[in-house]
Amino acid sequence: MPGVLGLVAASCGGVQTRLCAELAEPAVRRGWRLAVTLTPTAARWLAETGELDRLRSLTELEVRHAARLPGQPRPHPDPATFLFAPASANSVAKLALGIADNQATTVLGDALGEPGVDIVVGYQVRDGRFAHPAWQGHLDTLRAAGVRSHRLLPGRSWTELLDLLE
Repeated sequence: MPGVLGLVAASCGGVQTRLCAELAEPAVRRGWRLAVTLTPTAARWLAETGELDRLRSLTELEVRHAARLPGQPRPHPDPATFLFAPASANSVAKLALGIADNQATTVLGDALGEPGVDIVVGYQVRDGRFAHPAWQGHLDTLRAAGVRSHRLLPGRSWTELLDLLE
């Protein structure tokens, strides 16, 4: 039986229509307990479309997008499995460089390199990103840390990422 899935999402096109339908709901059907963390912009996009409430209905845990205050209890258990999707080029770069300037990159940065923690990143980037001189280095850095990455292709369901989880 799957355990807790740390589902992390950034603000990429489609997050407001595909996150629940193609990742969160299928993950719950497969038996995962969701611990969801969003970038602030992704949370704003989901709130605007009503999808944030839909996402909240899929888990008894808080859907996070901001850091907790000192003295507040931790709202999520420590997942052994994370799925970061969709991940933007910006968030992939931040993760590779260790920049933890929002709750989403903080939770992933804290888990990166931890023994027994599995991280899959489903990134959605424009074709031109592959020509950027730093892009491949970011992917290589994450791979060296044990992260498995997969490009989200137009016209393909994001649900296929769930098959990559251990």
